[in-house]
Amino acid sequence: MNSIVYLVPLFGLVGLIYTAIKFNWVSRQDAGDENMQRLSGYIADGAIAFLKAEWKVLAMFAIPTAIILFFLGSDEGTPENPIHSSPVIALAFIIGAVFSAFAGYIGMKVATKANVRTAQAARTSLAKALNVSFTGGSVMGMGVAGLAILGLGGLFILFYNYFAQGKALTSMEMRKAIEVLAGFSLGAESIALFARVGGGIYTKAADVGADLVGKVEAGIPEDDVRNPATIADNVGDNVGDVAGMGADLFGSYVATILATMVLGQEISVTDNYGGFSPVLLPMLIAGVGLLASMVSTFFVRVKNETDSVQNALNMGNWLSIVITLVASYFLVKNILPETLSLRGFEFTSNDVFYAIVVGLIVGTLMSIITEYYTAMGKRPVDSIVQKSGTGHATNIIGGLAVGMESTVLPIIVLAAGIIFSYAFAGIYGVSIAAAGMMATTAMQLAIDAFGPIADNAGGIAEMSQLPSEVRERTDNLDAVGNTTAATGKGFAIASAALTSLALFAAFVGISGIDAIDIYKAPVLAGLFIGGMIPFIFSALAISAVGKAAMEMVNEVRRQFREIPGIMEYKAQPEYEKCVEISTKASLKEMMLPGAIALLVPVLVGFGFKGVFATTSSAEILGGLLAGVTVSGVLMGIFQSNAGGAWDNAKKSFEKGVNIDGEFYKKGSEPHKAAVTGDTVGDPFKDTSGPSMNILIKLMSIVSLVIAPYIAVNSENKMGATEEIVMTEMVEEVAADMPSVSKTLSSGVSLDFVSGGIEDKLINFIEDPSSEASKDNWFNFSNLNFKTGSAVIDESTMKEVDNISEILKAFPAVGIKVGGYTDNVGNPNNNLALSVQRADAVKAALVSKGIDAARIEAEGYGEKHPVASNDTPEGQKLNRRIAVSVRKK
Repeated sequence: MNSIVYLVPLFGLVGLIYTAIKFNWVSRQDAGDENMQRLSGYIADGAIAFLKAEWKVLAMFAIPTAIILFFLGSDEGTPENPIHSSPVIALAFIIGAVFSAFAGYIGMKVATKANVRTAQAARTSLAKALNVSFTGGSVMGMGVAGLAILGLGGLFILFYNYFAQGKALTSMEMRKAIEVLAGFSLGAESIALFARVGGGIYTKAADVGADLVGKVEAGIPEDDVRNPATIADNVGDNVGDVAGMGADLFGSYVATILATMVLGQEISVTDNYGGFSPVLLPMLIAGVGLLASMVSTFFVRVKNETDSVQNALNMGNWLSIVITLVASYFLVKNILPETLSLRGFEFTSNDVFYAIVVGLIVGTLMSIITEYYTAMGKRPVDSIVQKSGTGHATNIIGGLAVGMESTVLPIIVLAAGIIFSYAFAGIYGVSIAAAGMMATTAMQLAIDAFGPIADNAGGIAEMSQLPSEVRERTDNLDAVGNTTAATGKGFAIASAALTSLALFAAFVGISGIDAIDIYKAPVLAGLFIGGMIPFIFSALAISAVGKAAMEMVNEVRRQFREIPGIMEYKAQPEYEKCVEISTKASLKEMMLPGAIALLVPVLVGFGFKGVFATTSSAEILGGLLAGVTVSGVLMGIFQSNAGGAWDNAKKSFEKGVNIDGEFYKKGSEPHKAAVTGDTVGDPFKDTSGPSMNILIKLMSIVSLVIAPYIAVNSENKMGATEEIVMTEMVEEVAADMPSVSKTLSSGVSLDFVSGGIEDKLINFIEDPSSEASKDNWFNFSNLNFKTGSAVIDESTMKEVDNISEILKAFPAVGIKVGGYTDNVGNPNNNLALSVQRADAVKAALVSKGIDAARIEAEGYGEKHPVASNDTPEGQKLNRRIAVSVRKK
């Protein structure tokens, strides 16, 4: 493997250095007066206390899970069905979990510093306030991306050297290294789900309680210092929208890169990087995307009070996309060979670049569509504002309708993205499209994290009773932050859909199934169960918010009732009581939704193994994953967009709105209806909605990790073999035919059977009317290997010598070597063996002086049999090497 791989962790280190520099810059900014710092301290202390309590709970989950993975990894299977894993997967899981938690901590730490400094900066100008808040977001964005790239790249190098040093990319040793690396992603996504759900329950329990009692009942502003729940609400912004989002996108980033690497490991190519280019590409694209995001942060600026903050953020976002696109082109053209093939689908390096373009376009369109449905001043939000004029119920109806409508265009864009990326480069194209989309995660997360920082800044300004122009500036930032938060969630769910499809393809390959056949009743049942899971998951998350919010409401009412002087600023509320309610509720209620995501794939995979004679548990699990993915994507888009639209409909009243010719502002009856809508939308957009993307990816990753243990073997494998059209399948002629001698243009004389395979291959090459294509195949059935290995039998090396001499005689010819097996044994092992045998023939030809660039190699396993596998004679014919002329 080429030393270029060491660039990957280096990119991560550069990102972390940038993070440290910007973190120090934020820390040096003015933190305001003593009162502001005291309030900020309450928020920081509450956030740290929650994270520590959450980590203790998650440790009780992570340690037993690592122990289970250790023992699972110790199972090597049987000679007929080996399992390519290792106890080291437990270490990878722990590292992924720790990195994910630390990614959230980085974001939370800088956010609790940047919030009060943004409020102080807003005393000076909008430009300074944006600079501080966005720099705080940049610390989180670059830190999360840097950690992900450092961890993934570093572990890849470590596992390669430990398991597969000197081995080919398609080797069993390399497959084990990638399988163990999946543990890193499993750890990251597991922590991300708990952090996102737990943080979401925390923040929304406090938010709902603060809104219902403070704004609706007491009639005080949202972040009034008199509201006992206001500190818990601001703490929630950090543990949910910052720490939760950081762990979320860390997991998404890692899963997307890993999915492409798993598929890339199946591709056999000749390149300048030891054949590793399909695996290196997604990591390098992530690295250049991080650098592009770092550069683009310097262009997010406003000069005047009237400048558009949204346009400034868009400038940084667009620039990072353009830089990544240009860099990706040069990466693809310089790293990948001209042609590649995965599972029979052939594509070029240009096709891979086009797939990356598709991914970036899909991500951009998803952001634009989400912004349209959630931004103030646009038709969807305005429609909710207008419906607020007739009461609470019509506001709710309007928000639900907007959320449902908002699924249409994103799903069409996603479907088109899947079709086009697959058309360009097959399933690898879909996966690399997701990697291209996620390449600018650092910038997306910087824009996303800026929102809760601005929200906190507004809260501190309100609680500190700063001048009205300060709150106007922070409200400006906060309104844009609501939209960027919604677009970030749309971006995340789009990437999750593409990534889950790639992970699903990897699961299919490892588990040995060919298709998800819904004509089979157990598979159809799995599909329906999978479609149901996002609904019960959402119900549990929303119900948890409701329970905690009820307790919060009662506590706030109690304090208003029993602590005299709160409303007159003569007594301080007991903020810590509300913080405690949110903390306890979130830690308790996050466990069941998380357990569903982790345990259901395990229960289905192992629980139904061997239960049905004609349907494997892997097929049922595949149906389950398909249902979860489709349902989860729709639920994620619907809930996130509905909640975002409700939120900005409420914020529209802060500047005043016109409803049927009358002007309404905060405190009016339509505003109260909008507050109710926002309260309903809170758990939608910040708890259950954004958890959908983690849910579908985590279930796919769990399935991928257990796939070797439920893999389909030849005894219960059902379904048709994938077909590839081979219009000219030429067979080896029996050895008792008369022998002839033919002198080639090189002067070498070859002896072979008259009308034999060599004769036909030479005639095909010499025939000017024949065309080089993927449809011509010449079967060298007498080129044999030692039983169960990729070592060529010395007695048949004459076949290799003949192919070598033919290629030397026709130097313009390029070929593809195909390896095939019979159907005895495990299909996955057969496929791997066929790949190794094709590579062995290629290596033998190269050793005889043939340029490696003239030879492609791919294994097809037991696919495309030329005879019946029911007899030993037929099995022998199917164990073959075939040659296809691809260039003349």
